[in-house]
Amino acid sequence: MQNSIKFWETKSLDEMSDEEWDSLCDGCGRCCLIKLEDEDSHKVYLTNVTCKLLDLETCRCSDYEHRLKVVPACMNLKTELAEMVAYLPETCAYRLLYRGQPLHDWHLLLSLNSASVLDADVSVSEFAVSEEAIHPDQIEEHIIELLTE
Repeated sequence: MQNSIKFWETKSLDEMSDEEWDSLCDGCGRCCLIKLEDEDSHKVYLTNVTCKLLDLETCRCSDYEHRLKVVPACMNLKTELAEMVAYLPETCAYRLLYRGQPLHDWHLLLSLNSASVLDADVSVSEFAVSEEAIHPDQIEEHIIELLTE
């Protein structure tokens, strides 16, 4: 059974309540992957290393309420979405809605299945490591993709 009130189709991102906004997160954890910027070329690279606050089992922030104080580099999508949208995964609901595109069928709001993000193979839980598990000098060894040219 699908969600009968599809608020994301009738409201802009700016009009959403905090609860509605937070429900858009599919729990993939991809926005919590650490990005590296080459100081010379300004190219941005994605790593398989996550913020220390990401719980890799649930792919949810372990201290969501205080994350911006604990991790100053954390993306605050509510206030910085326009600047950050290019760094979000193609599957991200915030990115999709910002660009006027529909949510994927596997999104929790449509599937009503919390495992759908795993079934769609978009969760980082299978390949990511916490920044606490590696030495900071090793982070470049964990680059998995070029995000921006």
